[in-house]
Amino acid sequence: MPTIGLLYPGHSAEDDYPQLEARLGSDLRLPLVHTSVGEDAHRVDALLDLGGTDRLAEGARALVQQHSPDVVMWACTSGSFVFGWEGAHQQVAELQEVTGLPTSSTSLAFVAACRALGVTRVSVAASYPQDVAEHFVDFLGHGGVDVTAMGSHGIITAAEVGTLGQAEVLDIVRGADTSGGAEAILVPDTAMHTLAWLESLERAAGVPVLTANQVTVWQGLSLLGEVPVIDSLGTLFSSRRGD
Repeated sequence: MPTIGLLYPGHSAEDDYPQLEARLGSDLRLPLVHTSVGEDAHRVDALLDLGGTDRLAEGARALVQQHSPDVVMWACTSGSFVFGWEGAHQQVAELQEVTGLPTSSTSLAFVAACRALGVTRVSVAASYPQDVAEHFVDFLGHGGVDVTAMGSHGIITAAEVGTLGQAEVLDIVRGADTSGGAEAILVPDTAMHTLAWLESLERAAGVPVLTANQVTVWQGLSLLGEVPVIDSLGTLFSSRRGD
């Protein structure tokens, strides 16, 4: 059975993953290890600490020893993109040295997902404060993705984001500005529950919606080979490359 090992910081929306695993039955394993958190804050200095080498290496070693995954995903967007385009790749390279396994991160997964869908213009619906969200915009630009609009919701902690229910997440997506020609809406926070609501999010948006937990699973499957079609997980999982 394919196994995507997840490194997840703290506690917020990690239950998205076992719920998806239960829905898929025996088709996929998504074991998760919590990485340590110094301060739960969507603030650049705190996020640089969150994604530091020692924290991730400790979690990665535990993940490999306890769950024997086939691939590893750093299931965190902000704790990756704050390092910049080159820094995010270096972060993954260092993790891969620890695990000896194909490894990626949520921030890199967003760019890969956009490329797979042929999307080059997006609207970002961020839970983060403005300055942190701007780092994500810059990161996407380095990956060849143009952000036509960015909404920042100023939520400081991942714990608070994890309390948002379906109605609140729908409001965030509905509020995204697509008037500038955005081909998709990106929702970049693994602390936000989304996996059970992707179809309703896309109906509300009228365009494909890419969320952090969604692209994390998709990227993990991409590292394993061809991504299976899963109709309940939005356009990203129901489309084939080259369609």
